[in-house]
Order: sequence, then structure tokens, then C-alpha cells
Amino acid sequence: MAAVHESVLDAIGGTPLIRLARLGAGIAAPIYAKAEFLNIGGSVKDRAALSMVLAAERDGLLKPGGTIIEATSGNTGIGLAIVGRQRGYRVIAGVADKSSAEKSDILRAYGAEVVLAPTAVPAEDPRHLFNVVQRLAEEIPGAWLANQYDNLANPDAHIRTTGPEIWEQTGGRVTHFVAGVGTGGTITGTGGYLKETSGGAVTVVGADPESSTYGGGDGSPWYVESIGHYLHPDTVEDRMPQALRTELIDSYERIPDREALLAARRLSREEGLLAGPSSGAAVAAALRVARRLGPDDLVVVVLPDSGRSYLSKVHSDAWMREWGFLEEAADGLRPLLDAAAPLVTVAAGATVGEALEALGDAPGGV
Repeated sequence: MAAVHESVLDAIGGTPLIRLARLGAGIAAPIYAKAEFLNIGGSVKDRAALSMVLAAERDGLLKPGGTIIEATSGNTGIGLAIVGRQRGYRVIAGVADKSSAEKSDILRAYGAEVVLAPTAVPAEDPRHLFNVVQRLAEEIPGAWLANQYDNLANPDAHIRTTGPEIWEQTGGRVTHFVAGVGTGGTITGTGGYLKETSGGAVTVVGADPESSTYGGGDGSPWYVESIGHYLHPDTVEDRMPQALRTELIDSYERIPDREALLAARRLSREEGLLAGPSSGAAVAAALRVARRLGPDDLVVVVLPDSGRSYLSKVHSDAWMREWGFLEEAADGLRPLLDAAAPLVTVAAGATVGEALEALGDAPGGV
């Protein structure tokens, strides 16, 4: 029997584990995906958003009639828009200009105000997204900046919900936990809970874009949204999120963009799971990890958000081709069409002779 909720906020969490039977075919260790895109707002960030708002209310930081402000690649803003509007707050989302257009449209649909700003500038630049939302928070009376990167209510959401769910769903059999690293909230909270509950037996693996500084990259840009740590070459002081506890991460799998994007497309085509590119990065990492394990191991990987927010990007053949991530099959229809002569048409009432004459005039004709 389906659950009955008095509020949409009660529907946050409780997401299923789904075995990746096709992608994991031939691999001894089973891989289970935590389908976080089935949260009410379409991402794992719904959990953090609810936790942060409730904590701010308890601490007196957010009062009736107040304004919630946050810098976001989209998902946390969506979660805050749902929670905030439900509880009567104005919500302003500062969105990274490289985020998919769908996310801004979703934010507006939930009643949030959207301010676009760049992140590909030095951290000290006044135009930087974080500086823009900081100014808004200082200028608007009754405003509260959620600050998911340094807000400990972010990882606490996963200590209280995501971690216990995974432990219960696997009957304590989970041996490896794989998740992308953005703010650090999901991997710190969930990974920390699983480590503590298992007596240190669970291995925590971070899925990271190849150039992200978390896993040892140079911080140069990448295409997968919402994970990794970018470092502009002119940034003076690089700060790590307070929500991230690096000591809880046993290792990183550095995933190139193409591997992540193609894994996301395989998820939808082979497993029926329409997820975003950060899910592709996490699954690519989980496959690498699982190939090194045996049948007594069990891998859980987080799928953070829905592919519906990326229909114009990773799930668009045109976008994938434009950026060189999609290669056409050599034996497909396109090579045959490209090699064919131009199409020749004749009138419906043309005689056989007229048709042959038209064909004869065409390049390569009879």
C-alpha cells in the first residue's frame, strides 16, 4: 500500500535501492543504485534542503516572512524552493551560469527567483556567484544564506536518513559506498554513518571529475555538473567546504567527462534509470570498484538527480556530438545516407522515359 503524506515535505527520503543488473553483468560484486532522483524535487539535495531550513528555524536564523538565499548549481536551490515556499518564505536562488537551462526553469516553476552569475572567475571576483548571493543576503532584511558548503545540517541530513536507509536496505551487507563529491554533504554524512555503524568495514569511494582538485586534478573546467572542486588559476585563497570531511573518503576514482556522460546514457537505455551526468560519473566509478571485488562484496552508488534536468545536454544527441562526446557507429544508417547521391524526384504523372531521363541527369545516374 502506498504511503499517505500530509505534506510534500514528508515525501522526502525513503528512496529505493535498484540493482544495476545489466551494467553490472559479468561482475562478481553486485551493484545497487540509491535512486535519489525519486525524491520529490528530483534530487538528493531535497534531504539537505529540508535539514538546513529546519535547523535555521530552530536556531532563530530564519523567521516568518524571511528570505532564503543560496548559491546553487540547481538542485539545492530546487529543494530549498520546495521547502521554503511550503513554509512561507521567499526564495532567491543564485544559479551558476553553466548549469542547464532546465534547472532555472524548474526553480521558477516552484516560485523561486533566479539570479544567474558566473563561477568560472576568481573566487575574489565580485561577479562570482558566491559573492553575489552574499551581497544579496546582506542587503535584504530578514534574509538567511543557506551556505550548503559550510552548513553542517547538510551532512547531518544523511547521517540521519540516507545512511540508515542504505544500512537497513542491504541488511548491513554493504561493503563499498560510492558517491560524487560536491559540497561533501552526501559522502560525508552517508559514508560517515556507514563507517561508524559497520565498525569501519565499509569503504567510501569518491567519484570525481578527472580535473577536480578533490581527487588530485589541476582544477581546470569539466562538463559534468554539480560535483568536483574547480580552481580558477587567479584565485588567491582556495577554501575547502566545511561540510566535507576528507578523512572519511578512502579513495577517489577520477572519471573523465566522456566516461561519465556515456555511463549516464547507458543508465537510461539499459537500466531504465533516467539520471543526470553526476550519476554517470558515480556509476562509472562504481563499475571500476566492483570489478576489483568478489561476490561477498556489495557496492552501493548514489544517483543524485534526474536526467530530466539535462535533456538539452547529456541526453541530447546533438549536444553530445557538438562537444565531441558521441561517436557515430560506423555500420549505422548515417554513413549510408552521407554516401548516397542527392535525392531525385519526378512528377507523379511522368512517363517511364521522363523518369529515366531525370535519373540519368543526376550525379551517378543511369
